[in-house]
Amino acid sequence: MKIYLESLGCCRNQIDSEVMLGRLASAGHEICSDPSCAEVIVVNTCGFISSASAEAIDTILELAEYKQEGECRRLVVTGCLPERFRDDTLTEALPEVDVFIGTGGCDDIVRAVEGSSSISLNSPLMLLPDPCKREFQGYPLPRRLTLDYSAYVKISEGCNRSCTYCIIPKLRGKQRSRSIESITAETSHLLKQGVREIILVGENTTDYGLDLIQPSNRSSAMDNFSQVNLATLLEQVSLSADRILAGSHKDHPSEIWLRLLYTHPSSITKEVVEKIASLHNFCTYFDIPVQHVSSGVLKRMGRDYNLDHLYRLFESIREKAPDATLRTTLITGFPGETEKDFKTLLKFVEDIRFDHLGVFAYSDSEDLPSHHLKNHVSEEVAEERLDIIMAAQSRISEKINEKQMGRTLEVLVEENPDEGIYLGRTRFQAPEVDGITFIYGSGLEIGAFADVKITETHEYDLAGEHSSYDPGVQLHPI
Repeated sequence: MKIYLESLGCCRNQIDSEVMLGRLASAGHEICSDPSCAEVIVVNTCGFISSASAEAIDTILELAEYKQEGECRRLVVTGCLPERFRDDTLTEALPEVDVFIGTGGCDDIVRAVEGSSSISLNSPLMLLPDPCKREFQGYPLPRRLTLDYSAYVKISEGCNRSCTYCIIPKLRGKQRSRSIESITAETSHLLKQGVREIILVGENTTDYGLDLIQPSNRSSAMDNFSQVNLATLLEQVSLSADRILAGSHKDHPSEIWLRLLYTHPSSITKEVVEKIASLHNFCTYFDIPVQHVSSGVLKRMGRDYNLDHLYRLFESIREKAPDATLRTTLITGFPGETEKDFKTLLKFVEDIRFDHLGVFAYSDSEDLPSHHLKNHVSEEVAEERLDIIMAAQSRISEKINEKQMGRTLEVLVEENPDEGIYLGRTRFQAPEVDGITFIYGSGLEIGAFADVKITETHEYDLAGEHSSYDPGVQLHPI
């Protein structure tokens, strides 16, 4: 059958989508890029916050029209939305859907698409196995990459923390760390395929290995943890990448970028910072979502650190890695956030001067513990505070980018939207969440690295010239 898959949400969802596509292709189905031609449409959903759930529902309804206007005979909805809303209200609200599959059931995608009667459904329409019992999506599982040159790799699944605003433990289950051997096998396999950038992800990557320490057998578990921890993993991934390069040929990358995302302020260790700073193929990119800095707000969030800890943390990173790129995310308007709390947050942003920063207005839902907190902040105030933070960050980012003027940077080429113009990223620009680098040149290869001399800087983006640039070519302005 011809199958179309729409993937929504985060990069961890993207990995699930790529694994599902790999399973479907291995089963003999044809993957198509046009939903109007598809006999089966799959929507892998996000349900993390209200706006994501709304986007998922809108997408489902839009694609459901192909059951009337196109070739579609079956509509399958997978991922976080059915996992979050497990009762009959979802099936009643979306009668267009033939099967809902939770986050723990993605490996049954082939049988769900084919309409197999061997699937044990929790209800006539829903397949909701325990996410904790799902096997890791690693090599040698089939996987159809979204991009040939950049790939995400999960080092763990689920989360053991209890942040009051977060639904992830309900959607993904308790934390389960993969073995180092499994992770390095997958990264090596991807690099041998020609992938040039590996991005390690998890719900909290710096919690990697902590679930292996069991109180009942703590001494022996600690011995094991001394070998299975994030610092050791980073070193092994780096070594495996070096081995691939040492034996590379024309079809393999000449250089490799390794990147770590989603670290946690209370579990990122000195050893991890030092590893990232010292390993030549790791980007010195530190993604540390702090969410807030006010002690009162952090306590209500269920976050186990304080303002002093955060100042010391970022100071320490810059001492150990002077060229470090710092990124964080924040939440404004959390229940009980006062004007004083917000001013403390704003001052912190202006003091630390992050290279990249994202802000979200608090998203409430009845199934969140934070919903039951007192003194909720209005949406208008939350959005106003978000705008103030982003205005401050835009000024900071612009000043930081100005320091790149005249430098020659290595850029991973990603798109060629117009003649003479390419889009790409530097080591300090992660995909999707940061700015981009415009490249003026010609004949560049998508997915390859190019040396670019920066000639323009903007609030979030850079622009520069490759040696192939012809000043006589008329270009569209940025």
